[in-house]
Amino acid sequence: MPATTRTLDSIRVDWPAPDNVPADRKVDLGWAIGFTPNDEVDPYAQCGWLSGPEIPRILYSPAQPGATAGSALSSSGRGSWVVTHYEDIDRVYTDNDHFSTKGTAEFQAVIGETFRSIPLAVDPPEHTKYRLFLMPHFSPSRMNKMDADIRAVVVEMIEAVAAKGEVDIAWDFGRVFPVRIFMGLMGFPPPMFEQFLDWEWDILHSHSREKMSDALRGVLAFLRGFIAEKEANPDEHLVSAIVHGKIAGQPLTEEEKIGIVWFLWLGGLDTVAATISQMFRRMVMEPAIQTQLRSHPELIQTAVEEFLRTQPILSSARLVTRDFAWHGVTVKAGDTVQCLNPSGNFDPARFADPHTFDPTRKGNRHFTFVGGVHLCLGAPLARRELRILLDEWFRRIPAFRAKPGADTAVFPGLLSIRNLPIEWDVA
Repeated sequence: MPATTRTLDSIRVDWPAPDNVPADRKVDLGWAIGFTPNDEVDPYAQCGWLSGPEIPRILYSPAQPGATAGSALSSSGRGSWVVTHYEDIDRVYTDNDHFSTKGTAEFQAVIGETFRSIPLAVDPPEHTKYRLFLMPHFSPSRMNKMDADIRAVVVEMIEAVAAKGEVDIAWDFGRVFPVRIFMGLMGFPPPMFEQFLDWEWDILHSHSREKMSDALRGVLAFLRGFIAEKEANPDEHLVSAIVHGKIAGQPLTEEEKIGIVWFLWLGGLDTVAATISQMFRRMVMEPAIQTQLRSHPELIQTAVEEFLRTQPILSSARLVTRDFAWHGVTVKAGDTVQCLNPSGNFDPARFADPHTFDPTRKGNRHFTFVGGVHLCLGAPLARRELRILLDEWFRRIPAFRAKPGADTAVFPGLLSIRNLPIEWDVA
């Protein structure tokens, strides 16, 4: 159903749900989490209306009868409460007394692993020690030291294609550039590039338990072997710093080491890639953005923030820790609450004219990097990569367009775009 014709009544369902869910809050929101492609200039327009004042402040997306786990917004397949307004999303991300990250991103449990994904799946106050341990490796000062290396990779990649007049910006550029930076930061061997991406795809996107299990066994065996190698032969990279690090004067346990390295591996491979692909797609579909950034490169920093706001790659869920009343319903301990970031980032109560791309927008506090104590550790690196990319790109390729016949459809989320061939006039 096109975004322009979708209404609250059109998405209401009568599927089974727990007794604490009022009938008028049950809606099908499977279309809002990036599994359905569209070809709109603003691909997130399809769910931005859910933050409007007429929409109930808390909804419930039940599992469709007969559907497998993962079909509903909750990865358990049992259904989930969903909040779509900025203020409520902010509460879920910041109210650590009522909402927990326990079990988040712990795909490893599928194969019987019991270590935690650190620091995401750890609640305060314990979370604090892990956050403080890792933050120096992602601080602005650390990013300043990486600046020249990031710029060198960007320049090399752009100059390799500039004279050709075309590139698949999604597959050959967006998929490659941030992963090269990430692998260099961690100290992973470059020949593992394609294998890493294959494992990551099977874990996050295959929807096959067999493929996911095989990939999990493969990557965890590699990571454990790599950790052991760095324990024996330390170097200047992040994995080595982690395995030789101390928290409160104590060496990390083996479960802490694999929990941290695994989580960084999982989070470092395709979020920035998806953002780059969607960023270039938006500039192809809306050439005025190219004109503005070409003419005013000083806007690149705030433009990156606007690309991030208008391209919320992920939505994040929390586990309810206790029964409480919220917006006229009873939310119970053990329930899941999903924050629909693609709606909250377009809440008109927070952002003026939210669906207009405005590279001069001020106070752009969006949820693309989530929020609260679990704000994405890699956010400074992602911002740095995107700013450097746009800066160096417009120096060498000032205008570009979609190649004739290119499929510009996008999955508005982490699946994003696999291929997007673009072209330009070569001087």
